[in-house]
Amino acid sequence: QVQLVESGGGLVQAGGSLRLSCTASGQTFSYYAMGWFRQAPGKEREFVTAISIGGSNTYYADSVKGRFIISRDNAKNTLYLQMNSLKPEDTAVYYCAAANAPGRIVVITSTDRYRVWGQGTQVTVSS
Repeated sequence: QVQLVESGGGLVQAGGSLRLSCTASGQTFSYYAMGWFRQAPGKEREFVTAISIGGSNTYYADSVKGRFIISRDNAKNTLYLQMNSLKPEDTAVYYCAAANAPGRIVVITSTDRYRVWGQGTQVTVSS
């Protein structure tokens, strides 16, 4: 199966930007719908955004809509998360994940559908 490695996390001031990357290896990246999730200390893992296999469809949690952008480059086996206008409440460990999807345009938003996860990358937003 595919293996996922996140990178790009770090410390940023409120209002700043970061771009996370998720590089895939093993099975073909373009077989999978992809998503980003995050987990803050003491909280459950939550859905952030997802993208279809072909990249044409996306979906965002209300908390990040208009600030975050998910994209993918299937030729480079890489998923991205551009995070703008960051807030202290965005502080969390961010995970990318892969899910089998029934078609190239399907977006998967349910955490339970994701079978492969990266190790996570820490994002800290200071006020």
